[in-house]
Amino acid sequence: MESAKVAARARTENFPVASLLFPRALRPHLRAVYGFARLVDILGDEAAGDRLALLDELERELDACYLGKPTWPVMRDLQPTIREFELPREPFLRLIEANRMDQRISAYETWDELKEYCVHSADPVGRLVLGLLRLGGDETLVAASDDVCTGLQLVNFLQDVPRDLALGRIYLPAEDRRRFGVAVLDAPNEPLTSLLRFEAERARGLLAAGATLRERIGGRVGRGVGLFARGGLAALEALEHAGWDVFTQRPRPTRLRLAREALRR
Repeated sequence: MESAKVAARARTENFPVASLLFPRALRPHLRAVYGFARLVDILGDEAAGDRLALLDELERELDACYLGKPTWPVMRDLQPTIREFELPREPFLRLIEANRMDQRISAYETWDELKEYCVHSADPVGRLVLGLLRLGGDETLVAASDDVCTGLQLVNFLQDVPRDLALGRIYLPAEDRRRFGVAVLDAPNEPLTSLLRFEAERARGLLAAGATLRERIGGRVGRGVGLFARGGLAALEALEHAGWDVFTQRPRPTRLRLAREALRR
């Protein structure tokens, strides 16, 4: 997929708003990292044909970023960023592995199992952003980033119950579904609403780590990093205001709301 097409897909999310708080020179590198994350998701969720084969090809393109010359446009954009910031291969590989997991795992029994999936699907993005800030060695920041990214992934799961179900996947742990008596996932019902409220509180607890990122990094960049967590909290508010109805539309905060969060001190 061409870089411009991947970038166009990213404009519907809160990443572009948060990136405006980063130094101008850093923004192309943020876009390169995020472009990779979007590409791997597109291959794992939407590509026609053998998705595992495409993910294997993407891994070869990633290897070329470190050892040769990649051919895919998104990967050609990423290579200078990898080299300038000496980004490790592992976070990129974890993102690819998450999408391999999606091809063979349709549901998770426990929160711990789902959280392990998030270690691959979400946490690497935050670690790469810290790498661009040359803060990847700060264990406190890494731990806070992992919590925020897992929280953001959980928010996405709550927003996307119908979409994920259409893909043949359930990202609400089976033990939690049993706890709330959830038998129906494809239509509004009170047990499902109760479960969404429960998982939303779990997400809020994880997103609270955004305050650590904001305060420890400080300044405009700290606000930018913290905005990711604030965007997640705003999405939870949108869900609540929609009465936890994820079927009529995908509840999410407006760009204006995100802009207001970006201006908050």
